[in-house]
Parts: sequence; structure tokens; C-alpha cells
Amino acid sequence: MARVVIVGGGPGGYESALVAAQLGAEVVVVDSDGVGGSAVLTDCVPSKTLIATAEVMTDLSEAGELGIIVDRPGVDLHRVNQRVKRLALAQSADIEGRLDREGVTVVHGRGRLEGPGRVVAALADGTEQTYDADAILVATGAAPRTLPTAIPDGERILTWEQVYDLDQTPEHMIVVGSGVTGAEFASAYQSLGIPVTLVSSRERVLPGEDADAAQVLEDVLKRRGMAVLSQSRMQSVTRDGDVVTVALSDGRRVQGSHCILALGSVPNTAGLGLEEAGVALDEGGFVGVDRVSRTSARGVYAAGDCTGVLMLASVAAMQGRIAMWHFLGDAVQPLDLAEVSSNVFTSPEIATVGVTQQQVDAGQVSAEVVVQPLATNARAKMQGIHDGFVKLFVNPASRSVLGGVVVGPRASELIHPVAIAVTERMTADQLAQVFTVYPSISGSIAEAARRLHRA
Repeated sequence: MARVVIVGGGPGGYESALVAAQLGAEVVVVDSDGVGGSAVLTDCVPSKTLIATAEVMTDLSEAGELGIIVDRPGVDLHRVNQRVKRLALAQSADIEGRLDREGVTVVHGRGRLEGPGRVVAALADGTEQTYDADAILVATGAAPRTLPTAIPDGERILTWEQVYDLDQTPEHMIVVGSGVTGAEFASAYQSLGIPVTLVSSRERVLPGEDADAAQVLEDVLKRRGMAVLSQSRMQSVTRDGDVVTVALSDGRRVQGSHCILALGSVPNTAGLGLEEAGVALDEGGFVGVDRVSRTSARGVYAAGDCTGVLMLASVAAMQGRIAMWHFLGDAVQPLDLAEVSSNVFTSPEIATVGVTQQQVDAGQVSAEVVVQPLATNARAKMQGIHDGFVKLFVNPASRSVLGGVVVGPRASELIHPVAIAVTERMTADQLAQVFTVYPSISGSIAEAARRLHRA
């Protein structure tokens, strides 16, 4: 029986454990932060639970257009956060229960490598337990990046992992960083009725996303009252009592009651014995892996945010599964980032898959592009949806769908048919000819595909 030891219990860890157990391996997961990792306990599950609450508030605030009278809805942020943490813990418990039922041993401790074939777990009682392994998978994730000039205090200057301990509703929330995390929290807190200032060092919100989609989001955020300070680099964040001050490099100062630092992530790879075991790290401390999750050390794999490949829970999980399929000799297809769907959980949402507009504009990919506004969709009109679109990219010669962007409510659900088309190399005509419900928002995907027909 093959022995697999996994260091880290996040999506890359627990999903790989389930695959290894399914394929008959003896599996041990050494986890220090709680099964599910930051994705379940402090990141994806909590943030999207908060955002789900914010979505309800957005619907209520715009209900008047539909003829619904709502009398001054409000938010009890303490109750919201208690629910967020309760659901996160419940999800963690569900995952740990599943691992137990599948015969996976979960060890609560901090793991480190002693060479490529051994893991030592430091337990809470001060003792250590050693586990020999035929294969090791490192899935230790990443942590919020901080700066010496902006140190979180867990009360008013916060990382995104600390916001769920807020008992009182902020009077004015400043969000530093306009990437995915910053945009999501800024959008959520604004929807909850909290004044928000978003500080962005770049020219626009979401600089890494589709420019047309990002522009729609920025226009909506501003229309709803958010102050967006573009090309404004944070120099420091300080606190004086109940007032937080963000000093900008151009001399301006922004004051609020709270500040969220969304400055990116750093890998949790220090002190794990990785380099001593022959695992190569890059300059940022991320673990180098190939497309089947192998590191430079024989028998050592890695998955998830600690690899820096693409910081999504879905990618972490797939990297972990691929690693175990590869090690245990099952059929395996190497990771293909061109088939990965991703979503920004703002209001409206932005979902993408495959080829990007940036690649097309740079001449890296030849593609025809069509944009179908949601405002013309019958179901969108019924629901009072004014903002958003469906964008498709197709190969000019083969007519196969290369990628797509969806901007609108539940874009995370609507991107799936586009992702199927990309993965299965469907043509625009094939996508167009699939029946859609009328009226439905998904009808705009088929309509965009029909516009790409060539006789």
C-alpha cells in the first residue's frame, strides 16, 4: 500500500487526500490551521458568505424599480459575522468528517519535511510524530501580505482574514488595493450600506481583469456612491484612537474608521524544510511545480497557493487531484490554465475563461470578438438588470470558442456553458444551436454565439 503524507488541509490538501484514499493509498493529512484551510475558514467561504448577504441588500436597495416598497433595511454586522464564522466552521467539520469516513488520518499539528520521504508533525502538546511517505504533497497555502508601514492591529487596520471579528458596523471603510480581494470587499461593504473609499495604485479597478468588464464595475461602484482613488499609492496606514489614516505618496490623506489591507499574498513555505529536501523555491518563496504538480524533489508534489500558479481554490483542488492521479498511476491530464474559469464576486460579478482581450489586443492570439449587452435581454429587463454583457472570443478559421467574459448577476454560474465550449473545443455555431430557456440570462450567451455565425 502506497503511503501519502499531505502537509496542509486546504483544497489542495483535502481533495488530494480524497483521491489518494479512493485509489487505495494510506493517507495522512498534517494540518495546523483547521481542515479546509484559509479557503474555508478565513477566505473563500467566509468572504462569499458575507457577499451573499450583501447581494440581498443590493436587491433590496434596488427593489423600488420593481414596484416593491422596502422601508429602510439595515445590517447588524455582528450577527452577519457570527453567521459567517458559524458556516465556515460547519464546512470545515463537514470536510473533516468526509476525510474520516474515507479512512484518511488527520493530524492536527505543524508539518515539516525531513528529506523527500519523511514528514515530522509538531503537535500542540509539544511532542512530535514522524511519518514516512512514498509521496509527499505540500499544500500550505498563502497568507495576506503586509508592509512595515501598514501593520494590521486586528481591530481597525485589518487583513481580509480579520474582518469577521468586527462587532460594530464601520462608519467609513477604506480598502487599500483594487485587485480581486480589494474589489470584492469594497463592493460588499458598500452594498451593506457602509461608506467606502477604494485606494488603487493602478489606473483602474481590477487591473488584471478584462478592461471592459472592469470599467462596468467601476462605473457601477461610483454610481452607487463609492469613492475610487485611482493611481493613488498607499504610503502608510496609521491609527489614532477610532480614526484610521491612509497616507498617499502624493501627500494626500484619507481618513476613515477602519481599513482593509488587500495587498496580495505571500506563500506559507518558510520553515518547512523544503529547500533542504531539494524543493526549489522562486524569489518570492513559491514552490516551483510542473503541470502534474511535481516539484524538483523526487516524490514531492505541491498544490495550491503555495505554488503561485493561479490562486484559486478550484485550481488548488485540481493540482492536488492531478498530483495523486499521477503518483498512483491513474489516468491524468496535465493542468491547462486556458480551461480554468474564474470569478470576481463583486456586484455585478465578473466571470472569465480562456483567451483574454489583452491577449487579442497584444496580437498574441487571433480571435473575433463579439459583445452582447445584457440590457437587451428580456429576463434582464424583468429583473431590473441594466449593467453587464457577454463577450465571446472565437478562432477566425476553425470558429471554435476560445474564451469568454460574463458581467452580471450570477456570472459565476453563467460562465459554465462558455467553459464547456472552450474545454470541448465547440464552435460558435454548436454553442448557438444549444437550446436555452426563454426568457433567461443564459439566452444572451447563445445570442452572442449566433452573432458569430459565418455562412
